[in-house]
Amino acid sequence: MTGPGEESFIAAVKPLVDAIGGEILAPDEAGRDDVVLSWEGADVIAVRLPQLADSLDHILAAMERRRGRPLAELDRRSKQEVVRTLEARGAFSVRHGVETVAGALGVSRFTVYNYLNREKDA
Repeated sequence: MTGPGEESFIAAVKPLVDAIGGEILAPDEAGRDDVVLSWEGADVIAVRLPQLADSLDHILAAMERRRGRPLAELDRRSKQEVVRTLEARGAFSVRHGVETVAGALGVSRFTVYNYLNREKDA
């Protein structure tokens, strides 16, 4: 199905697709909203992008993996850092983003809003 150069291309793209919570498909399986990637003039793979809400869950899970423990177990300063990072990535533009983040951090929505407002006042 793929040649050596294409396999290298797929291996190079896979970490990015995984990081965004996407899915790699064969080009002929691509839907209207999928992104087909070409290499040296040939369609090699298609990437199915996640829904925004699924992306937020994926981002939160990746943050937990990087930190080696549940986000709810972090200290206050670390939780504030997580909120800053998520805000920079647009997490709070997703419907129910504040609620999702609050649940992952083990805090109330009010606390997440306080963390967000603290950044704006600084």
